[in-house]
Amino acid sequence: MRDFRKLDVWLKAHQLTVLLYRATVGFPQSELYGLVVQIRRAAVSIEANLAEGCGRETDVDKRRFVHIASGSASELECLLQVARDLGYLENSDYLALNEQAVDVKKMLYGLAQILGKES
Repeated sequence: MRDFRKLDVWLKAHQLTVLLYRATVGFPQSELYGLVVQIRRAAVSIEANLAEGCGRETDVDKRRFVHIASGSASELECLLQVARDLGYLENSDYLALNEQAVDVKKMLYGLAQILGKES
């Protein structure tokens, strides 16, 4: 697990990050340093932690970064709900983005399980 770009979960997380950057462009200017930054950082954190984990030597270290990525995915779910509840995201956009975040979490869980069996 050296090249993170070959991981399906990283690809899906990266696609989600790009979508979220685009989705948050229309948020109010007052949220630029609030919710917008938090959503973007949570999304980037998922893929960045996967990338960092791929550079680690042991499966225990790799799994730790997968768990951190999973925490960021949960944070992202919460932030998306806040954005929807404040009216910054249409419900249909929220549902689509949240579904992708949940899919990423499921994939992270599967990867963590595989790494746990290999250690």
